[in-house]
Amino acid sequence: MKEIRIPGAAHWRGILALAGGYLLLILYALLLIVLNYAGGLRTYFAEQGSGFLSMGAYILLLFFIIYYYYYFEDRDFLVRGKELALIYTLIFVSVVACTLVGRYFSLYARPFALLGFLCLFLFNRRQAIVINFVFSMLLFVIDAYTSGFEAQGSDISGYASLLICFASGTLAIFVAGGVKTRGGMLITSVVLSLITAVMGFLVELPSTDLSDWIFYVAVFGYRIMGCMIAAVLALFVLPLFEVIFNRLTVFRLRELTSASAPMLQRLRVEAPGTFNHSLIVAQLAESCALAIGENAELARAAAYYHDVGKLKQPECFTENQTDYNVHDELTPELSADIIRSHAKDGYDLLMAAHLPREIADVAREHHGTLPIKYFYDKAMRLSGGDANIKDYSYLGPKPSTRIAAIIMIADASEAAARAIRDRSPENVERIVRSIIEERMDLDQFSECSITMRELSIIRRTLVEALSGVHHHRVKYPAIRFNRARQAVKEEKEE
Repeated sequence: MKEIRIPGAAHWRGILALAGGYLLLILYALLLIVLNYAGGLRTYFAEQGSGFLSMGAYILLLFFIIYYYYYFEDRDFLVRGKELALIYTLIFVSVVACTLVGRYFSLYARPFALLGFLCLFLFNRRQAIVINFVFSMLLFVIDAYTSGFEAQGSDISGYASLLICFASGTLAIFVAGGVKTRGGMLITSVVLSLITAVMGFLVELPSTDLSDWIFYVAVFGYRIMGCMIAAVLALFVLPLFEVIFNRLTVFRLRELTSASAPMLQRLRVEAPGTFNHSLIVAQLAESCALAIGENAELARAAAYYHDVGKLKQPECFTENQTDYNVHDELTPELSADIIRSHAKDGYDLLMAAHLPREIADVAREHHGTLPIKYFYDKAMRLSGGDANIKDYSYLGPKPSTRIAAIIMIADASEAAARAIRDRSPENVERIVRSIIEERMDLDQFSECSITMRELSIIRRTLVEALSGVHHHRVKYPAIRFNRARQAVKEEKEE
């Protein structure tokens, strides 16, 4: 894996995000101390001032664990500006939610799974597990040094909180991994609540009288309440984080690919040929992504938007033309410039509309640095072979992700398959293989981590899908029925 050098500015942005999150959490811990020791604040600091300093040191250490996890495991994460700020904000929101619910309801009603839900949808499973572990330790430290344990009346309560917090968050991460709808989130929280309620019962079992059945019923009920609160809060704040930090979640991807999405509505009205092409490419890209284990939802969304740059001049693209072709009146140089500009125009449109960068990057990368063959050939014929291929090539960059590579191949394959008459599997296979090999020869996949095995899987998937999409139909006889003819025929039969 190539080493990523973190620029000085990006490094300091990460440090500032850490410092801001740390200061915010320390101030909140101080507020908790004020609330818990309203009548004896001076006594608290006189007797436990060193404990407060210890809490500050532990919190700082835990924050640095998150920072250095990304520094050593995923350094490009630190370069992306607001990522660390998002993590520390999620931790702060989760700490506030847990402490307030614990203070005014019960320790067992805390929404421990809240951070697990949020991190799973905003990042990925591996990152969510690491952040949840740090959060569990962080909440334990804050409880210990702001007297959260004593407020519950049991010394074991703090350790029960630590265990249940870590287990609830981790279980939430795994149980909610397949959730695709907001309703599914609520159902998941019910399942999770039953599991964690049993865990809470078992944790308290050694230290509580078995005859105190009311206590165990209360623990069970509070754990169900805690998981439901976590799910509801996650559904409430998730859209805020999606918008403020421009993050992709499965819920937002589904909203972006709905028929009511503004950009897609505009594409359907202003460039119907491009819209229909994008729908087919989206189906192909989704199938390919599933086949190689990529994010199929993201592949489908990126394919829907990959050609939105054509909205700038829709009449200049073949799929939106009827009988008149504007390029017949233009020079090859100008035509090539119009065609290749749609990649950059798409990126600009999507970023201006505040769509996620992952989708905008695909719009800019899906043609890489490929030559625009038609106009290059036309220029060669008009100039007697004196044409610079760079003047007739896309400006790039090359695909930087496997999803961008999938859409590059699917886009060209769909257009090529549509252009041929004989769409037998053999012909489609030959075309798709040629498209992939050409892009490999032109080094278009050098910036992404796609493998030869994955390219083979993509080729087979596209052949199967295109053979189904562009299938032959039976030729219907030229007979036209109407009600009068049908009535006469029925009378004769009678």
